[in-house]
Amino acid sequence: MALRNNILANYASQLYVTAAGILMVPVYIRYMGAEAYGLVGFFAMLQAWFNLLDMGLTPTMARESARYHGGASTAMEYRRLARALEGVFAVVAVLGGGALFALSGAVAARWLNASQLPVDEVTSSLQLMALVVALRWMCGLYRGVITGAEKLVMLSGLNSLVATLRFVAVVPVLIFISASPRAFFSFQLAVAIFELLVLAWAAYRLLPAVPKDQRIQWEWAPLKPVLKFSLSIAFTSSVWVMVTQTDKLVLSKILPLADYGYYAVAVLAASGIMLVSSPVSSALMPRMARLQAEGQVDGLIAVYRQATQLVAVIALPAALVLVFFPAQVLWAWTGDAQLVAKVSPVLRLYAGGYAFLAVGAFPYYLQYAKGDLRLHILGNALFVLTLIPSIVWAASHYGMIGAGWAWLVSNALYFFAWVPLVHRRHAPGLHAGWLLADVVKPILLPMGLALVLAGFIPSGDGRIWLVLTLMAVGLLLLSSSLLLASRINSFLGRVFLARRIA
Repeated sequence: MALRNNILANYASQLYVTAAGILMVPVYIRYMGAEAYGLVGFFAMLQAWFNLLDMGLTPTMARESARYHGGASTAMEYRRLARALEGVFAVVAVLGGGALFALSGAVAARWLNASQLPVDEVTSSLQLMALVVALRWMCGLYRGVITGAEKLVMLSGLNSLVATLRFVAVVPVLIFISASPRAFFSFQLAVAIFELLVLAWAAYRLLPAVPKDQRIQWEWAPLKPVLKFSLSIAFTSSVWVMVTQTDKLVLSKILPLADYGYYAVAVLAASGIMLVSSPVSSALMPRMARLQAEGQVDGLIAVYRQATQLVAVIALPAALVLVFFPAQVLWAWTGDAQLVAKVSPVLRLYAGGYAFLAVGAFPYYLQYAKGDLRLHILGNALFVLTLIPSIVWAASHYGMIGAGWAWLVSNALYFFAWVPLVHRRHAPGLHAGWLLADVVKPILLPMGLALVLAGFIPSGDGRIWLVLTLMAVGLLLLSSSLLLASRINSFLGRVFLARRIA
């Protein structure tokens, strides 16, 4: 019941956060311009690269929080670890944010290709970004405490509140005060301060109380037992950043800032697929870690397969809409013909890549729960050695389209070549049933329907009609996927029966 509530709360929150962020983009472009929105896209990429400094500490905090609540560690061990991690986070935030702040002038003058915005406006915007990135990254520690405690309903509420401030409340500032990038990022800084204070308050309410006769000081010792796992996560996180952000970094140098803004729109829309699936992983990872700590291996695999099918049922139909109807989605969303022409081909490729990534991420959750990431590290090392050069070459020669093809092909190869090896190592005999029953079966009928409908929905009609049509198509694909999802149907049947009996 708690897992179901956490997943539902995460979905409600993530859908709201995603909708708020995506629906406001046309408003930002209208008032700020495409070039200024390019800075917003650069800001999103900058936040992701800053995560390289995480060293695996955020997911380690979440895992150790889950282990404490599962009885695998004492209250004082948990508090000492939280204090140690808090000190590390604070130091890294100051050093990393300070470095970004110091480099802002050079980035504005020598890296970004702005033609309309003054250099001093870009520089001050980058300085504000540095402060926001440091504060928001610090929030990861406290999110780890809350996630590990499985208080995801509360966390979802906080995330929704912060998203309202970040994406919606800034619009009156742009309309009535100033539409400059400096004003936009000044407001984001105020929201980041509020977010950090609220998350820290919520996390401290969940930490076990310290006896009055004891005082917890910063020590290195609590970090030693989790250091190996943390460094494994750090490598994985670094790979994830390089895999998902290298193209964006390369294109921020190659493209004019206005075109980079359009590219950011494509990536934002496609990444919505991961935001649809991420609530499941947020609820799944602490639950799997707890089941592993309790020795419930069969229960762990059952939860793993049920969660996989849930993501396949929800995320893959959403991906199909973006792959088969990119121009229609963009026209209904923005009403900007120039944006539709530039972004549609890129959106289709990135949506396909994110579809493979959403399901291909599941073996990582299995290894995370078992505390053994050696195979994951090897696979990702090989993946990076081939992906990064291909993205750099493709983006340099073919721009956005080249980066999109490199992204799609690389993720498809990883899914079909490496995921089976991971399953063979950690869950022998699982892969064939997992792939066919939990991934392929729920997507066959929706894919056939999307292929048929693609030729019947034009992209130039009225936007309201298109919105209603695309909603109907999405519901049709989702419903057809659900028909073939036996595990989800069985789960829903048990819930319905339990409520009737109650």
